[in-house]
Amino acid sequence: MTTQTSAKGNKVSDFLKGVRSELKKVSWPNRKEMINYTTVVLVMCALATAFIWVVDACFHAGLQFIIK
Repeated sequence: MTTQTSAKGNKVSDFLKGVRSELKKVSWPNRKEMINYTTVVLVMCALATAFIWVVDACFHAGLQFIIK
């Protein structure tokens, strides 16, 4: 049992060391870039929401026309 526990511990430790090593390689955005990226995401979400709302309204109007 001790061998299995230590083997699992080594696997977890190796995994966490690998994660830390990979995170050091990441090119993290600075504050200005993060604000720009966040703005782009929010604007695109708003545009997608508006587009889906318009399409839904058209389908709704079309179905109301067919039903009546």
